[in-house]
Amino acid sequence: LQILVTILNVNDNSPVFAQTNFTAVLPEDTKVNATVIPREDLSATDADLDTIFYELTTTVPDTGGYFAIKGVNNPEIYLQKALDYEKIKSTTLILYARPLLAAGPATTNTASATINVIIEQADTKPPWFLPCTFTNAEKSICISSPYSGRVNMSELSTEPLVLQPGPIYAIDPDYMINEKIVYSIVGGDADQVFSVDADTGNLTMNKVATAPDSYLLQVMATQVNNIQKYSVASVEIKVINKSDHAPYFESRVYNGTVFVGLAPRSFVFQTGHPSSPLMIRAVDDDFPDV
Repeated sequence: LQILVTILNVNDNSPVFAQTNFTAVLPEDTKVNATVIPREDLSATDADLDTIFYELTTTVPDTGGYFAIKGVNNPEIYLQKALDYEKIKSTTLILYARPLLAAGPATTNTASATINVIIEQADTKPPWFLPCTFTNAEKSICISSPYSGRVNMSELSTEPLVLQPGPIYAIDPDYMINEKIVYSIVGGDADQVFSVDADTGNLTMNKVATAPDSYLLQVMATQVNNIQKYSVASVEIKVINKSDHAPYFESRVYNGTVFVGLAPRSFVFQTGHPSSPLMIRAVDDDFPDV
């Protein structure tokens, strides 16, 4: 009597990853759909020769949706949504492998691999002139205010000009990179009355201003490593006549008279001259005809 015995394969083995811990470092400007970890590095094996199904989850709050796998049978991890260093700097992914398409990490014969993803800040933003005001909650867009200052007509200042709300100053908002910035005047100074120091941003005079006109300079801040990363700020310089004298009042003491019961905004009259409104006058010897 011959007895033929057939051994049936039972699902009694868990899938096995060749490596259970991965670290991926991605620049912030990585293109959407780019592969983060290829399939061959993440594919698990199963001694039972069953078809393996994969599931990807994240353990870090507010970092879901950035990464995904190509399919339930393809564990290749790719970037699904554009990265923003201000929103996500790192996350931890868990890749599950199981021989049955079942939900939940507690399923029998399940293996897992941990993928630590670190985001590196990329050079994505142009320089910011300071001070500036943020226009969004993520503080990724900052609008600077115009600078302003003044010079005396026909007088050459040898010191850097004092500006409001502060000196010309720009930074690289990609602060982990912090590229060097240089300054230049790109408009508003056809007569080359002013110069800007390329390294410090200090604004100085080359020669005197001979007309009481305002200069509206355009100052550009450019990254040394990439001239396409630049910003332009307006600098208004008013040219004024120099004041050699302080204003003074015509009289040291003024006496006035008011009457009981007068309505608000009624005139105060000169003492001794009840029909003449009290007038307080100041004069300036720089303007003798005014």
